[in-house]
Amino acid sequence: MAEQGERSGSGVGRTTLVSIGVAAVLVALKLGVGLATHSLALVSAGIESSGDVVAAVLTFFAVRLGGRPADRGHPYGHRRAENLGALGEAAILIGGALLVTVEAVKHLTAGAHAPQMRWYQFAVIGVALVLDLSRTSVSLLASRRYGSPALRANAVHFAADMIGSLAVLAGLLAVDAGFRQGDSVAALLVAVVIVLAAARLLGVNANVLMDRTPAGARAAAAQAIAALGEDIELSRLRLRESAGRYFADVVVSVPAGAALVEGHQAADRVEQAVEEALPGSDVVVHVEPRRRGLDLRDRVLAIALSEPLVKEAHDITVYEDGERAIVSLHLKFPHDLDLRSAHEIAERVERAILELPGVDDVQTHLEPLERPLHARPAAPPAEQATERRARELVLLRTGREPGRMRLLSTDAGTVLLLTLAGRDGESLAEAHLLAGELEEQLRAQIDGLADVVIHTEP
Repeated sequence: MAEQGERSGSGVGRTTLVSIGVAAVLVALKLGVGLATHSLALVSAGIESSGDVVAAVLTFFAVRLGGRPADRGHPYGHRRAENLGALGEAAILIGGALLVTVEAVKHLTAGAHAPQMRWYQFAVIGVALVLDLSRTSVSLLASRRYGSPALRANAVHFAADMIGSLAVLAGLLAVDAGFRQGDSVAALLVAVVIVLAAARLLGVNANVLMDRTPAGARAAAAQAIAALGEDIELSRLRLRESAGRYFADVVVSVPAGAALVEGHQAADRVEQAVEEALPGSDVVVHVEPRRRGLDLRDRVLAIALSEPLVKEAHDITVYEDGERAIVSLHLKFPHDLDLRSAHEIAERVERAILELPGVDDVQTHLEPLERPLHARPAAPPAEQATERRARELVLLRTGREPGRMRLLSTDAGTVLLLTLAGRDGESLAEAHLLAGELEEQLRAQIDGLADVVIHTEP
């Protein structure tokens, strides 16, 4: 990326230097011929082109400054220097337009003599038109390639120069046809063109510096996020533009029960979607639990998990009595948290749940988060006997052999892990009920079993 930025900066710099050289040639031609023939229109065009020389120099330095990488004092980079340079160019254009307007009005009111007509006046205009057309095309292509507003500003200037040159040509042709004031009128037209170009530059770059969000860019980013599906809900989208690059600040909400890894994956998907919609953009995504469009259980879960010290919330049960509901849930806290602190947090959770519509009462059960248990394989003789007895009980209770079985010896006792195949068409509730009953039966009939975990699969 750094090498690409350096190549872009050097390409923009070369384009700007060429513009400076061409503008200087046009200034010399227009001013020289205009002064020699007393053509205010050509002099005004020369003044406008001299403004372009100064503007192009500003662009050159603005582009060099804007190409610097981000640092501690400028975390978003320096590319807005190009927008500032474009504002400087607009100010120069307006100054030149005012000067031309004053002189043109003086000529019109004083009845100044018409300029001398020479063939090289038309030659200069022809050269100016060719150069304006070529440098407008080059600057426009370069601005699109490098995303440079300073070069885009130059392209606008050069296009205005071309229109101004056509106005000068029309004025000289009018003078040649016998209309003495044609040159002064052409000068006024050039001034109008200059002001319109400057106003456009002021509007575009001032909006960028004021962090106005481009409507098209925002719509594209919002549409890309919406296409990710209902699991990701856009809460806030803020965009700012800096020299053709977008910086996006996005807040999305995900289901309250989503794990941290799932939230991170959702953020990655949002970043990718926005970057595809707005290439080269810098995206920061904040993920929060969803609070709208949820049923009562999901709202309760979201409230519980909003407390940093609540590590888990489970066994959430809603007891409905007409239009009222009673909620019970288990909250797990860090193992070393004292009871008073855990109770204060649980009370905050209960108060927040009671504020939900229809909730009449809340009961919380406080638990410590389980510490990791040191596990080791069970002794072979005991392992074989336990596995044999477990297979017999599973076969007797379900009529089918268990799948994978594994025994772990822990400080709390022996833990049995086994896999049980379900029946065709069996519901999740039925499978869970069978697994729960079988776990209790195995713990009751096999000595030394501290816990049984059954995984059910179709």
